[in-house]
Amino acid sequence: MATTTLFSQGNHRNLLLPDYGEGIAVQANQHLIVDGAEGMILDPGGHKIYSRALAETMTQLGGAKLKHIFLSHQDPDIVAAINGWLMTTDATAWASSLWSRFIPHFGLDRLMAERLKPIPDKGMTIQLGATALQIIPAHFLHSAGNFHVYDPVSKIFYSGDLGASLGAPSMDVTDFDAHLPYMEGFHRRYMASNVAMKAWASQARALDIECIAPQHGAMMRGKAMATRFIDWVDGFRCGLDYLGDLYNLP
Repeated sequence: MATTTLFSQGNHRNLLLPDYGEGIAVQANQHLIVDGAEGMILDPGGHKIYSRALAETMTQLGGAKLKHIFLSHQDPDIVAAINGWLMTTDATAWASSLWSRFIPHFGLDRLMAERLKPIPDKGMTIQLGATALQIIPAHFLHSAGNFHVYDPVSKIFYSGDLGASLGAPSMDVTDFDAHLPYMEGFHRRYMASNVAMKAWASQARALDIECIAPQHGAMMRGKAMATRFIDWVDGFRCGLDYLGDLYNLP
């Protein structure tokens, strides 16, 4: 699989890197946004894919510079190789302020620590070239400190673990109902509750979304498919909604 261009207009490009997943590790997507002379890598991954993801990122950047590294939350499939990314680039890494003292346990060198910047709970914007990317709160979906990225130029919403699918046969959802079995089990167990799901859906409805791109599995492209997903999220029971089924003495 080669790098896939999801959007290209003028100096703005949105790219999905090749799938480097192998063995027993969960499949994960790495996305790159380039605007003019600056780029941002989203959830760059762990040690097993680091060298290949870095090399492909540098190839796709061309004459641009890696300006930002976005970390949606603290999981190893997102941040485990962060020290390597910071040592080999001049980029700034961004993660929830909740995880600023936990991420260094992945081996973050003290000389690199000052380039790991906190995202406040309410989110923020990050300037990438001429584009202000919106960093959207998505707390408890599934991490206590969790964020998504909305790109107002491409209208792609990078949804992290929300929308993740496991074992889907394609990288594009064409039949939402047929796709549900690939999402339901993951969301029922990993997302905190329908309260959090509804809060996210309310935010998402306020945005003009053309594509929802999760960190695992297939993308949902087109307004109709994105709306269908948001509606599903709004009504989905998960996590604490099933607490009585999970808490039982063995």
